[in-house]
Amino acid sequence: MPLPHDPAGRHRAVAATFADRTAEVTRWDVPSPVDGWTARDVVRHLVEWFPGFLRSGTGIELPAGPSVDDDPVGAWEAQARAVQAVLDDPATETAMLDNRHIGTIPLPGAIDQFYTADVFMHTWDLARATGQPDRLDEEFANQLFSGMREHDEMLRASGQYGPKVDVPDSADITDRLMGFIGRDPSWTPPDRGR
Repeated sequence: MPLPHDPAGRHRAVAATFADRTAEVTRWDVPSPVDGWTARDVVRHLVEWFPGFLRSGTGIELPAGPSVDDDPVGAWEAQARAVQAVLDDPATETAMLDNRHIGTIPLPGAIDQFYTADVFMHTWDLARATGQPDRLDEEFANQLFSGMREHDEMLRASGQYGPKVDVPDSADITDRLMGFIGRDPSWTPPDRGR
């Protein structure tokens, strides 16, 4: 079933898939495909960067959840609920986010473009680290891949993505997207385990 196209609906679906992956993890210290990160660090990244981005651009303060160190599943669930509440708030439809790097843009689009897309791609990291299903929604993966290729130089210069990993043109869209953002689609943890 394809992901919804509206920011609130897409976040709800993407966050739920990520929640499903977190619920199956039993070993949070396993390495992830992001160099130097564990499975816990994947959750930590998503829970820690976005609240400051939102606060500085809108003044919206997300309620704090449990610590990722103590309860990564609970930390994710609290974050997902808080972001969904922002997106479901009718006032958000006309709200703007102001950021010195991207300018002033509609808040729902900013969340979709920068945060939901990040959750979507990091779902692969968590799934791959813990031996869970890691194929991503093809339509959204194609949309991200096409858009990101147009801004390749800018994305590389941001330092947010590693060097591209060569992937055959015949590879599926999940592998092509992951290779583009610097992941090795053939990566497996040294000791795979949930």
